[in-house]
Amino acid sequence: MNGILLLDKPSGLSSNAALQRVRRLMGAEKAGHVGSLDPLATGMLPICLGEATKVAGDITAARKRYQFTIALGRRTATGDREGEVVEEAAVPPLVMAQVELALSHFRGSQSQVPPMFSALKRDGQPLYKLARAGITVERAPRHIEITELSVLKLEDGQLELTALCSKGTYIRVLAEDIARQLGTCGHVVALRRLYVEPFEHAPMHTLVEIEAFCQGATVLPMIAPDEALPGMASVHLPADLAGRLAHGQTIVLAGGTATGKVRLYDAQGRFMGLGEADGQGQVRPRRLFACS
Repeated sequence: MNGILLLDKPSGLSSNAALQRVRRLMGAEKAGHVGSLDPLATGMLPICLGEATKVAGDITAARKRYQFTIALGRRTATGDREGEVVEEAAVPPLVMAQVELALSHFRGSQSQVPPMFSALKRDGQPLYKLARAGITVERAPRHIEITELSVLKLEDGQLELTALCSKGTYIRVLAEDIARQLGTCGHVVALRRLYVEPFEHAPMHTLVEIEAFCQGATVLPMIAPDEALPGMASVHLPADLAGRLAHGQTIVLAGGTATGKVRLYDAQGRFMGLGEADGQGQVRPRRLFACS
């Protein structure tokens, strides 16, 4: 049970609740999800099972694509349709050219202040719990990058968009900022994560499909952990060096290696886990699989 399952998370379920349901269904002792989704949101939630949890942090850093809808004219406490309305404003007549101009302000590198209704913690306490208690605290801005941001539909006071963005981007905050740029306020009424790189062409599976698989009624292919890191250089080791590395020793390869994190493979081509290379041939173990 060492692989990555791409869950199509349903609305109304938190990321952790979805994770625990999959973990129980699959009988996995260890499991972790990649990038949280709001309960409101649907879409791709990669679930790492078993030893695959050791690569979850590297997948989390990848870009993500979202499709979302902003209802203009009302802002809520949570930034989405589940919060109470805290502000109302008139919606000016909008044409596509105005919207495109507004969106141009949000493409590229920028800073974003995380919302109070988030899972970030302050002194061990999730911010959303403080927010529910009526407490607001300062949040340090985060660097984010929005690679793509485009309009899908503009009608009836709603704006449907798609965005390709970096780790740490809050779509609810982006939606509020876009509404402000358009001269009004707004909140998210629909949010779907279309994919997490590098899984843009991989199929997702619903909880119903996973339950059917666990009952032996269908096949549910999982993604091998190393396939989730195609941009990471690979190092293939002869048997003696693979053995030394597996015992926690730093090794030296003739001819040099890539620099930074690398995927490690033994003499039979089996994935051993992750290492750290210095570019001069030295490789030390970083996160090795127990099954290697």
